[in-house]
Amino acid sequence: MPSVNPPRGMRDFLPADKARRERVLAVIRERYRAHGFDEIETPVMEEYGRLHAGIGGDNEKLAYNVLRRGLDADAIRKAADDPARLTDLGLRYDLTVPLARFYASHRAELPAVFRSIQIAPVWRAERPQKGRYRQFVQCDIDIIGDASARAEAELAIATLDTLDALGLHGGGIRINDRRLLDWMLAGFGFADAERAGVLITIDKLDKIGPDGVAAELRERGATAAAVDAFEAFLRRRQAEAGVGFGEAQIRAALPEQAPDDVVAHLAGIGEAVAAARGEVPLVFDPFLVRGMGYYTGTILELAHPSVTYSLGGGGRYDGMIGRFLGQDVPAVGFSIGFERIVDLVAQTPDAAAEAIVLVHDRDVPVAELVAHKARLVAGGARVRLETRTKNLTGLLARATADGYTAFATVAAGQAELTLKPLG
Repeated sequence: MPSVNPPRGMRDFLPADKARRERVLAVIRERYRAHGFDEIETPVMEEYGRLHAGIGGDNEKLAYNVLRRGLDADAIRKAADDPARLTDLGLRYDLTVPLARFYASHRAELPAVFRSIQIAPVWRAERPQKGRYRQFVQCDIDIIGDASARAEAELAIATLDTLDALGLHGGGIRINDRRLLDWMLAGFGFADAERAGVLITIDKLDKIGPDGVAAELRERGATAAAVDAFEAFLRRRQAEAGVGFGEAQIRAALPEQAPDDVVAHLAGIGEAVAAARGEVPLVFDPFLVRGMGYYTGTILELAHPSVTYSLGGGGRYDGMIGRFLGQDVPAVGFSIGFERIVDLVAQTPDAAAEAIVLVHDRDVPVAELVAHKARLVAGGARVRLETRTKNLTGLLARATADGYTAFATVAAGQAELTLKPLG
């Protein structure tokens, strides 16, 4: 018999799980819209060439591609070594590439500074494991057309506000700039050709520490003098680590003569966030990397004290839209890790309406049942009809698990209902 399980790395959601996810999504949408972002929708598939244009980083290797229509077995066999001849479409692996294409297509119809919301599933051919799925929901906000620090500040403020609205108070954002990373690696003496590999190792700093990073860089055959300089700086930075987020703290965490424009941009983000929130929930991390190859400037990562992993991230990708439009347009985005966040949000019933179960005897006429239900629904309640069973406790327990808050029993000819609380 065929398997009844969903494909590996993909999931079914029972009604209570689905309702919980939708409640979290509703909060995210509401807070994003409150901050002036507008929701758009793009197709689940994009052209093969667009998804494999070298702007999606390692995610391009994880794309699900769609065979061209009309291919026979002989054509597939002959073109098996060239995927581009076999496929013309693919499932989107993120929402940023589709957004860049969307903006290039609709620029004339959009405001000069466009603030977008995209909340939708994406697909990646991951190796399934705990917390890593082949289909998952992304919740993106992006600002296109603003090169100033205001754009990053708006994204940070909206994201932290959304986290607060979900009951996850105390969140913060680690922040860096890819231009600072490139400048530092060049200053240490790493050659251009080895920097991509060096960044992969530096990205492990939180897990393996300075000694582990230095050892791995030497094992990779990185320039010895550059590794020595980098290791010395790491130890100095730990000894001189400051508190706070401002231009002085940023400069203290960097080698001498850091680029003034980049430091000023980061400090401007901090000033704007502080003005909105009365605090600066930002931490400058000069070795925050984030793996997406399309980042050109600021990079951000969402953190929360309840977990050791990030809850989202993003950055500036000023060069991407120019690939579609023929001219560069400043762009920056932030994505909340919905699948991680939904597991942290407290399970609360839907407060939008009273949820009632009507437990009826088998002999109650249908007309009476639906009349009772219609009156409650007209009053704003959510109502489910359930036939009485011997195990009434089990029936009510299931209703409670599904988010229902009250019940009433219904007998034939009963004119008034008495609601009783569940749970």
